[in-house]
Amino acid sequence: MSVSFPSFKPSNRSNVAPFLAMDVLSAAARLEANGRSIIHMEVGQPSAPAPKPALEAARSALEHGRLGYTEARGLAALRHRLVSHYRAAYGLDVPESRIVATTGSSAGFNLAFLSAFDPGDRIALTAPGYPAYRNIIKALGLVPVEIEVGADTRWCLTPDLLETAAKDGPVKGVLVASPANPTGTMMTPEALADLIGYCDDQGIWFISDEIYHGLVYGAEQACALSSSQNAIVINSFSKYYCMTGWRIGWMVLPEILVRPAERIAQSLYISPPELSQIAATAALDATQELETVRQGYARNRDFLLEALPGIGFDRLLPVDGAFYIYADTSGFSQDSLTFTRAMLEEAGVAATPGADFDPVHGAEFTRFSFAGSHEDMHEAVRRLKDWLR
Repeated sequence: MSVSFPSFKPSNRSNVAPFLAMDVLSAAARLEANGRSIIHMEVGQPSAPAPKPALEAARSALEHGRLGYTEARGLAALRHRLVSHYRAAYGLDVPESRIVATTGSSAGFNLAFLSAFDPGDRIALTAPGYPAYRNIIKALGLVPVEIEVGADTRWCLTPDLLETAAKDGPVKGVLVASPANPTGTMMTPEALADLIGYCDDQGIWFISDEIYHGLVYGAEQACALSSSQNAIVINSFSKYYCMTGWRIGWMVLPEILVRPAERIAQSLYISPPELSQIAATAALDATQELETVRQGYARNRDFLLEALPGIGFDRLLPVDGAFYIYADTSGFSQDSLTFTRAMLEEAGVAATPGADFDPVHGAEFTRFSFAGSHEDMHEAVRRLKDWLR
């Protein structure tokens, strides 16, 4: 007697591309477990620990007992401190009522997409660009519209490019990071204001990923809120504040989206971790310590921009901020996935293939993170020089 069973299968929405940087990290970890020495340049993770005030605040909270749920929008102390941050960093008066603490910037993107868009809405992104944008958008039933940017616009999105993309269907949202991942390039304040003004005129939600703010090298950073109160701003304590594992970030929302985002957050996350919120509040007062860390990145950047061309990586995008160098590696290989696998196995240097960031031209590029120690940057160049001979 045959017995039939129901057919189980994953959802169509789960069919998103893998995050290759994390796959490289896993492969590097396996090699390290077998005794290999690996230089990590694959993920955007600061090598410095969380700042001392954050650690001290977390220790004190742990010693004093219970940690629990907070408001879905986060602790009032954190939100009030962020009001002061915006006044000091940008000269902006941001109402506390518009600030929402999130479980990392990743939760912020989920809340932004869910509160502002409906299934089938088209969201414009740059290519190259952060792959999780594309994957989250697809998983939520939205449509990513990837717009190729290049040297002619200094790797930034423009109103003209957006207008061209809209000919294939209405664009309901635009997501821009400045400084950008993987390129490290930044929009000038004027270019950013022009793009936001275009979006406001067209009724397009503008989402500004500002998680690399603070990590700039001679360029001028601008907050999207300086140009429009309709902008959705997403930020994080992971990068500048060196708190990746604490999974804590924040959003500044237009008033009309605050309650919708709060209702969704209540069900998806309940609240961000209280311990992380306490630590993050204290981290906002660690400017001097964090500036020392930023100076270390600047030193790494200067070294690599001088050293990499000398070993054959002679076509590099402008590095205005963040801690990435996006290098044209087509002179070595037309397949950066194969190239980075060989680099890891044979040279012990982990980097991310450009296919993660650009499905069309990414095979010609490789991203190197310089968030590690200065000693690691020197050792990486030495290993790559020997490997490429």
